[in-house]
Amino acid sequence: MLRYFIRRALALVPVFFIMTVIVFLLIRMVPGDPVDVMYGAEGLDPARRAALERSLGLDQPLVVQYVKWLGRALTGDLGRSYRAQMPVLDLILQRLPATLYLSLAALLFSVVLAIPLGIISAVKRNSWADLGAIGFAILGISLPQFWSGIMLVLLFAIVLGWLPSIGYVPPQEGLGKFLRHLILPAITLGWSLAGTTTRLTRSSLLEELGKDYVRTARGMGLPERKVLWEHALRNALIPTVTMIGLQLAFLIGGAVVVETVFAWPGIGLLVVDSIFARDYPVVQGVILAVAVMVVLVNLVVDFVYTLIDPRIRLE
Repeated sequence: MLRYFIRRALALVPVFFIMTVIVFLLIRMVPGDPVDVMYGAEGLDPARRAALERSLGLDQPLVVQYVKWLGRALTGDLGRSYRAQMPVLDLILQRLPATLYLSLAALLFSVVLAIPLGIISAVKRNSWADLGAIGFAILGISLPQFWSGIMLVLLFAIVLGWLPSIGYVPPQEGLGKFLRHLILPAITLGWSLAGTTTRLTRSSLLEELGKDYVRTARGMGLPERKVLWEHALRNALIPTVTMIGLQLAFLIGGAVVVETVFAWPGIGLLVVDSIFARDYPVVQGVILAVAVMVVLVNLVVDFVYTLIDPRIRLE
């Protein structure tokens, strides 16, 4: 297992390198100049501008800027934010807990709701329960997150007044307040993922229920519950686990819309603000940190495979 993880880590080195090059170049293709954004384009004399660009390292060629940034990043130094005037790593660590709370809550909502619905839909195929589960999945996949978030705010925050509409309260300042602020963004983010997971669980389980080993188990007189839970479902969950791992990776780095709608101070909102401010080090640092977390999640998913299906070996 250790050799497998080492090989996977080494194979990902070229991916990281290509990703850093793409991110570094794309952020610099965005129109605008960091000096203009921070200090204004008017009233800044050329000498002052040159001094600011020199202090930020923007006067050097792109290749030199990239090599210096990558060298510092490999040692854990992601640079210093132009806007906040603080280390990027500290800024990410401040915002990361909020994104992790939201991502894990959305994933929990998705899994707890989607897997049972997928199982019921497959077992009761072509019934009203099946049609209801499919309708739920289609709605979750089809509705844009910004629209469903706004509708939830209108219903539960404005019309009913049950939950707050925006904001974030850390759990250490009150668990009840934290959960009340977490519910709406978690449902908004998790609903679309629940739709995808429901459809995948249903299709995977239907495929397994039609295979020869299931018919053999039924022919041997095994109870239907045992056939479903101990045989078919374990094999059907392998693609679902893959989807869940990919969803968690997406949630960590892709919750930009939901964090913006609910003013949730996570790394998604941090990236949006940093792009508008042309804060290159923050954007590069966040994307690099998210990429590392995605790789770790995929490694965990590979390990979970072996727990679900003993036939799979990490080789």
